[in-house]
Amino acid sequence: MTSDPEEQVRLQGYGEMTLRTAVETLMLLAPRERSEAAIYRVRDGVRLAQSEVAELASHWGIAPAPNVRSPKLVPEQHWQDVVRGMVRDAPLPSLLVAFLVGVLVARR
Repeated sequence: MTSDPEEQVRLQGYGEMTLRTAVETLMLLAPRERSEAAIYRVRDGVRLAQSEVAELASHWGIAPAPNVRSPKLVPEQHWQDVVRGMVRDAPLPSLLVAFLVGVLVARR
């Protein structure tokens, strides 16, 4: 088992850091995101097992945060993208009615 907290590792999607920092970062992710992320040793490229990461976290007193979502992994929704998605899915008569309602509201 790798137990040196200063060993250099690569956390998938976050880059190189020490093992302790990688475990802390991984434990801040939501459970689903945590299971998809991976830690690789820099020296030999071997992926650390999830059980090994969990054991290191408990050994170092790092508790998982199940209700915290990673802001980097959750894309922000912009109104333009939301409207564009609704327009793409809407049938043509609905678009015509929405356009006419918009014209009427704009003229008042």
